[in-house]
Amino acid sequence: MRIRIPFSKQGPLGYTGHLDLHKLWERAARRAELPLAYSQGFHPQPKMSLAAALPLGFSSACEVLDMRLERDVGLAGLREQLNETLPPGIRVTHIEQVDERAPALQTQVVEAGYKVELTEPVDPSELKRRIESAMASESILRERRGKKYDLRPLIHSLEAADDTIVMALAAREGATGRPEEVLDVLGIAFEETKIERTRLVFNVPHES
Repeated sequence: MRIRIPFSKQGPLGYTGHLDLHKLWERAARRAELPLAYSQGFHPQPKMSLAAALPLGFSSACEVLDMRLERDVGLAGLREQLNETLPPGIRVTHIEQVDERAPALQTQVVEAGYKVELTEPVDPSELKRRIESAMASESILRERRGKKYDLRPLIHSLEAADDTIVMALAAREGATGRPEEVLDVLGIAFEETKIERTRLVFNVPHES
C-alpha cells in the first residue's frame, strides 16, 4: 500500500535537515503502529520519499511525503493519529492512497511557490525596478557548486507587494530554482527574510 501525506512544517523545525526529517517520520509511523515497508540489504531503510527537499531555515505549508506500507490499513482517523505522534510544527493536512505503480514522487514535481517576507525595509520602487529588470533579462548567469547555470528560465513568475515577494520557481530534477539565488539577484540578503514554501505543482500524467 502506498499513501501520500501532505503536511506543514513550521517554526524551529524549519532547521531540521532532510535526513533528520526522514527519521522523524519513521519514528512517528512506528508510534502510530503503521506497518512500514523497508528496503532489503544490510541497512534496511523505510520506503518513504519526500517530494522536494526543503532548504534549512525555510518553513512550508505544502510538504508531501509518500510512504509504503507492508499491508493495507484504514485511513479513517490516521491523520489525527499521526498528528498525535509528530512534534509541534509538523501537522498532517490529509492522507490519501495512491497507485503503487505511479512514478516516484520527487520526479513529478515541476514547480514550487514561495512567499518571502522582508524583515528589513526595502524601497518599493527600487525593488519593483529590480524585479522588472530580472524578468526582462534573457539570461541570468549564476554559479552553484562550481558549475555555471542560467537562473532566468527557472523563474516562472516574480512579483512584490508591500513587504512580501512572491515567486514561482522550476522544481524539476536537475532544474531547480532556489529562492536565495533569486534574492541575491535582487540585492536582498537571505538573512533579512523569512521564506515559506506555499505550494508544490505536480506533473499529472495523462492517460492514453
